[in-house]
Amino acid sequence: MTGGVDVRTAAFRFDRTAVAERESAAEVERKRVLSQFPLEGWKTLPLERYALGQSAPAGSEPTYCRLLEFLTPDLGSIKGGSAAKHIMFLHNSGEWRLAAPLGKAEPRDAWEELRGQFVAAFDAVAAGDFEAVDELSALRFGPALVTKSLAVYFPEHFLPVYSTEHLRRFLILLGGTAEADAPAWRSNRRLLELIRSRTEFEGWSRHEVMTFLYQDFDPRPRQRTIWKIAPGERGRLWGECRDGDFICVGWDELGDLGQYRSDTELKDALDRGYPSGSGGSLNTARRLLAFRDLEPGDRIVANRGLDEILATGTVTASYQFLPDRPEYQHIVPVKWDLSHAQRLPKPQRGWRSTFARVDPATFARFTMRPSGIARDARPVVSSTPVDLPDDVQAVMNALDRKGQVILHGPPGTGKTRLALGAALALAGRADVLDGSEPERRTRAQAEVLSGNRVRLVTFHPSYGYEDFVEGFKPDLDAKSSGLTLALADGLFHSLCKRAAGHPDQTFLLIIDEINRGDLPRIFGELITLLELDKRNLSVDLPVSKRSFSVPPNVRIIGTMNTADRSISHLDAAVRRRFAFLSVGPDPDAVSGTVGPLDLAAFFESLNSRIAHHLDADHQIGHAYLMRDGEPIATEEDLAAAFHHEVVPLLEDYCLGRADLLHRVLGGLVDQDTGRPVLMSPQDLADALATEFTSDTTGPDA
Repeated sequence: MTGGVDVRTAAFRFDRTAVAERESAAEVERKRVLSQFPLEGWKTLPLERYALGQSAPAGSEPTYCRLLEFLTPDLGSIKGGSAAKHIMFLHNSGEWRLAAPLGKAEPRDAWEELRGQFVAAFDAVAAGDFEAVDELSALRFGPALVTKSLAVYFPEHFLPVYSTEHLRRFLILLGGTAEADAPAWRSNRRLLELIRSRTEFEGWSRHEVMTFLYQDFDPRPRQRTIWKIAPGERGRLWGECRDGDFICVGWDELGDLGQYRSDTELKDALDRGYPSGSGGSLNTARRLLAFRDLEPGDRIVANRGLDEILATGTVTASYQFLPDRPEYQHIVPVKWDLSHAQRLPKPQRGWRSTFARVDPATFARFTMRPSGIARDARPVVSSTPVDLPDDVQAVMNALDRKGQVILHGPPGTGKTRLALGAALALAGRADVLDGSEPERRTRAQAEVLSGNRVRLVTFHPSYGYEDFVEGFKPDLDAKSSGLTLALADGLFHSLCKRAAGHPDQTFLLIIDEINRGDLPRIFGELITLLELDKRNLSVDLPVSKRSFSVPPNVRIIGTMNTADRSISHLDAAVRRRFAFLSVGPDPDAVSGTVGPLDLAAFFESLNSRIAHHLDADHQIGHAYLMRDGEPIATEEDLAAAFHHEVVPLLEDYCLGRADLLHRVLGGLVDQDTGRPVLMSPQDLADALATEFTSDTTGPDA
């Protein structure tokens, strides 16, 4: 079931005739692959005809990997992520990148091994020995490419679905079992078997099945980040983007973004290609990777300056690198909607850089304005239930998988806010999580915490078992003149008792600052009962001798500041029973400017220095540079945040180490006294811009 519609009902509603055109195009693409790379030619296929990253003469045929990833979309997509999916490729640096099983072999030797495994896989499938493919270790490093290859050469045995995660979700949807270690081709075969066993799919083609599954039961996240992307400085490339149905960005010296496997690898390339100072390019790297990984259906806002929307758009195809373009060689195809072009009533402070996130509520105001209504009028917002934000969904997934989760990260990164967001989601109040109305969210949080399903507690060194589970405490209602002790249920005992009485509801305990308590002492014998497979298992409590169990509908979220104590200091028994989600500093949350200071660039550069000279656990969170849920906007607020919050925190981290504080704050520390310098708010913004920021967010605005 999904969205209230089961698979059988959805299948009967599905219009199979609408697939014919795409299915015909897919067959044309398949014949192109067979023509250029016949199965019998694989035994002698040269490396130059296989791998990405090699320069090809004009007019030459594409390599096998380029053909399958970029030029056969109707056969099913394997785009997204880096070129590592191809098992071996030539990097822009001139270095061959090889999957682990190929070791450090010379490229020709590595290719001999990889080509042999492809040939062995083709021979095994041709002979009906599908399990033999699982033994080919190098192929496991390119599951999508290999599965698509098998589907091209042996279409009767495979569906045009290649993502391991998508296959797992479709298997579960159809009542099958998703094996944890199954490669994509094995899951694909299992899914095909399930499809053939169901009467509603009798007579369906493979492409009809694929189109139906993605159309009605799309496993990709529906709550996607909406990006504002500038089409060149002051929108100078807008005409080209509009007429060509694409959006483009610079940083051409990086080459194909598909070469880069991680944000740090891309950051290093940015630092080499654009050496502009303080190493504040990690955020740019992350945004470029997000641009590379845009998927059809994602939304884009094209802007000129800080207050003009040129159009909104919907991504129609995946990222392409076009080295023949004279500039702005990174493009993503987009279908533009020019009806949303408008001048905004006030500048968007975070829009100075090429990329900026747009929250869904703001995007709704851009796009849901009926004709005849003033531009500054409040739009009517649909009451349709919204999908969860990605971070909240990640917490919910961890709770489903493990039963309890610890959110960890530096101070000020929003760990408690995220925990409360999960509480709102469990209470059915996802409607207040889009950030558009902070007051509604605050009221909803108060209502949830005042109910009987969610409890919030802060651990501290004196918090004990008797507070959490049970113990004898002074009976304030006793009529005797002396001290009278009575058995009292602790917070967790009481929550579990209520949960046992309402098995159809989920109960949640949020433990703030969980690492400040003595966890083995607080949890006692109950630590064993937290495991999901131990729920409803009874133990006799040592104080009262009463039987106690943890119901399966109880969940726990803990938060911890890694600056206080790292995860490694937690008791091993506790670590085994909790999932851990990192909540890090978010430069996008403080996107904006204060005078000459780019706030996000300053924030990222400061944290880069802290991570380098201290460690990542002592970075500062974005909350230090926010007021009332928005980035600080004035020089006075900046001075107050810097002098009264950021500097005291750094002084505490660098206690007794004036040289260390100087390495972090640079010229903002007096070399003679070792103390941070004092200056007017106006001068501070200029000094911070000089000391910390550089042009790492790109040339566009």
